[in-house]
Amino acid sequence: MAVNLSIKNVPDGLAERLRARAARNHRSVQGELMAILESALAGRDRLDPKTVLEEVRKMRLETHDEATLIIRGDRDKR
Repeated sequence: MAVNLSIKNVPDGLAERLRARAARNHRSVQGELMAILESALAGRDRLDPKTVLEEVRKMRLETHDEATLIIRGDRDKR
């Protein structure tokens, strides 16, 4: 049986980012929320070292400084 969930008091900025993400993915906000939940609960957000290395190599970084900036930027988002 399906369950209805409700999220209250969502800040305007967060709601806008969700709407924009849904639009980018050609989904409704409801569909985007479902995709986010499925992804988070499936554990697919965790990358293994081999996948990370492949992604870094695709970027063709020239210096260690570039890699450091990307990593710090990603950490700051959390």
